Amino acid sequence: MKKLIFKKFTKDISLFFLILIISVATIVWIIQAVNYLDLISEDGHSLRVYFSYTLFSLPKIISKILPFIFMISLFYIIINYEINNELIIFWINGITKINFINILVKISFLYFILQIILTTIIVPYTLDKGRSFFRTSEIDLFSSIIKEKKFIDSVEDLTIFVESKNMNSLKNIIIKEKINDNETKIIFAQNGEILNNKDIGNKIILNNGKIINTKNNNQNIIDFTKFNLDLGKFNTNTITHPKTQEMNTLNLIKCMNEINKYKKISSSKNEDINFFPGCNFQISNAIFEEFLKRFFSPIFIIIIGLSSSLIITSSKDENFYKLKNIFKFIIGVSLVFFSEIIMTYSGLNINYIKFYFLIPLILFLIIYFYLYFNLNNHRRI
Repeated sequence: MKKLIFKKFTKDISLFFLILIISVATIVWIIQAVNYLDLISEDGHSLRVYFSYTLFSLPKIISKILPFIFMISLFYIIINYEINNELIIFWINGITKINFINILVKISFLYFILQIILTTIIVPYTLDKGRSFFRTSEIDLFSSIIKEKKFIDSVEDLTIFVESKNMNSLKNIIIKEKINDNETKIIFAQNGEILNNKDIGNKIILNNGKIINTKNNNQNIIDFTKFNLDLGKFNTNTITHPKTQEMNTLNLIKCMNEINKYKKISSSKNEDINFFPGCNFQISNAIFEEFLKRFFSPIFIIIIGLSSSLIITSSKDENFYKLKNIFKFIIGVSLVFFSEIIMTYSGLNINYIKFYFLIPLILFLIIYFYLYFNLNNHRRI
């Protein structure tokens, strides 16, 4: 009987959690996707790249909201059980409140495992996969990033100004191309047209103008009646190199070890040393902070599960029952925020990591022993 009771309890939590996290994640994803529209309008990427990138950001959104959604799910189900007198079924079947708390901790542990899988495996992989679409994409919607009477520098090493634009037709065009540190090319043209074709690629056909080539402060001027500028050789200014949050977890741990070894033999904090791609001594704080985000923050899910047990320390028949639950809910929210705020002070040194992992352990013991003695004293009374 006890197994059936706990099975139903776990099922109710999981179902409510699933519905809520899908709903909230979808809303957040849509809002974020709207903010990413400048990938098309300003950076000139295709709709395929845009949707692929935004879709692969979904696991990160889920991992971010999971602790809060889990806390709401626990509070809602437990309070709902209390109001509908369903918690009485637990007590009359010999399930003590301490047993109930232990079950909540076990359920929380399952969600902790889910969050660890998300933060250490799925999220870094999907973020890197999303970034890979920028590495392999060309500027497909070049015409969309060009605006009238504005200097456009969304493309790396290329600045474009047009006086007027009608669809793909341009008038009075100025184009500056940076070839290297000592060489530039400036093109003036009366008019031109943007061509976007799978066979010929992206090009601008320029008519009636001049090309000024500058190299080591020496210039030469070339007049032309027609000139083809190949846009396929240019890259967008969108960041394409992997960020710390996109680094494979094994590489992240390896990077931490390399940085810690180097710190032991060097006192300098400003050296620009690359141990391997993506692992740089100057971003050591970001590396340690990312490690804690992946392994430290998920631990608070267990603390959140335990704090939800505070609800059973009072009954719906007691005075100020709703007020007490609001206070307990605030405690849960505070734990969620605390796990995020503490990240601000992380990443200072690998030795501090041991200290950070002691914090949730201490919080767990404080809450658990408070519940244990509170319920025991209540039972004696």
